[in-house]
Amino acid sequence: MGEVRYGEWVRVERHGARVAELVLDRPAAMNAVSSAMAESIAAACAALAADRTVSVTVLSSSSEKAFCVGADLKERNSLTDAELGRQRPLARAAYTGVLDLPMPAVAAVHGYALGGGFELALACDLIVADPSTVVGLPEVSVGVIPGGGGTQLLPRRVGAARAAELVFTARRVAAQEAAALGLVDQLAPAGESAREAALALAERIAGNSPVGLRAAKRALRLGHGLDLRAGLDIEDAAWRTVAFSGDRAEGVAAFNAKRTPDWPGE
Repeated sequence: MGEVRYGEWVRVERHGARVAELVLDRPAAMNAVSSAMAESIAAACAALAADRTVSVTVLSSSSEKAFCVGADLKERNSLTDAELGRQRPLARAAYTGVLDLPMPAVAAVHGYALGGGFELALACDLIVADPSTVVGLPEVSVGVIPGGGGTQLLPRRVGAARAAELVFTARRVAAQEAAALGLVDQLAPAGESAREAALALAERIAGNSPVGLRAAKRALRLGHGLDLRAGLDIEDAAWRTVAFSGDRAEGVAAFNAKRTPDWPGE
């Protein structure tokens, strides 16, 4: 349903009425994230966040070999310390842009998802991978640390000790072990790409209330790590945003009429 480009290396496609696909489109560099590409990711995410017609976003790659290999180290090698300092907010805005998407986000991962590439996937709510997938946070092997959210997002997935082992060793993890450790959530069925599986999952999610999906994500994100009482208060606030919505009225009416809801999305 049309395509919108953000710079040279990022595009957004629509699938049906409510699914958007944010495509990392720098295959010649296996989607290494340069300053320009980071700006494009942030711009695409800002546009998606403002679009109330999008219920689910899929983050995918046009490269045959990789989802994303992380920061563009060739560019980084040419930067002075001052230039690197100025580049930092651009990089951070890209990762934060994905993390702050208000609707559910699904990463479709294949091939290499390393460093910042894996961090882009970790910023999504769900990660679908295929058997070719290799993930890892190898930053300490080149003298830095995961700086796209990895030190915070990975422990929330797999626990502090497992995250420490993966970050400190800088080791790469293949698909089957990644699924067993919880580094990815689903492996694509045999004969199906991660992108196909992620889009199918997105379509299933998008059949639900757009208002409900955004409120549920907000409650899940804001409540994580809080004590139970504080978390329940977050949930109650999110419930109040949907309880008196058009989506709630339509959902109840459709249930009683035994028909598919026609969500107003408000």
